[in-house]
Amino acid sequence: MRFSIRGDQPITVFQITAVFSMVFALVGFSYNVWRMEITEYNSNMRSASFELLLQLSELEAIVYAAHYDQNTIEGNPRKGWIKVNLIADLSMIAEPEVSTSANALKMQWQENWQALSGSETSAMNMVKAIDHTRDEVRHLLSQLN
Repeated sequence: MRFSIRGDQPITVFQITAVFSMVFALVGFSYNVWRMEITEYNSNMRSASFELLLQLSELEAIVYAAHYDQNTIEGNPRKGWIKVNLIADLSMIAEPEVSTSANALKMQWQENWQALSGSETSAMNMVKAIDHTRDEVRHLLSQLN
């Protein structure tokens, strides 16, 4: 069967089928690439978020050990510095809101680590900063599809 668009150039059903097949293949390939990128992004965000939540809980344990237990081994500020820097590093993988919150957490640690064992205010400032960062991470997780 032949169709003619402009008189002397007949178009066969085979050619029409080939064009539509090519279009559908390109659309399908494009969707597949887009979906794989979204899946990889979500996987990376989930992995980074779960690790951030773990590190935040460990930092919180250091703060509690330093302030409430007066335990210089478990509440060692060097352990806290390691956790705070790791949290800041991991947050660079996540969304800007998480990174901003982690940097604010690091600033709070810089301001409060020396007085942590004796000052309720310092301990509460740290817990608030940890909770704020945790909330940002949870918000990021809730946004993923």
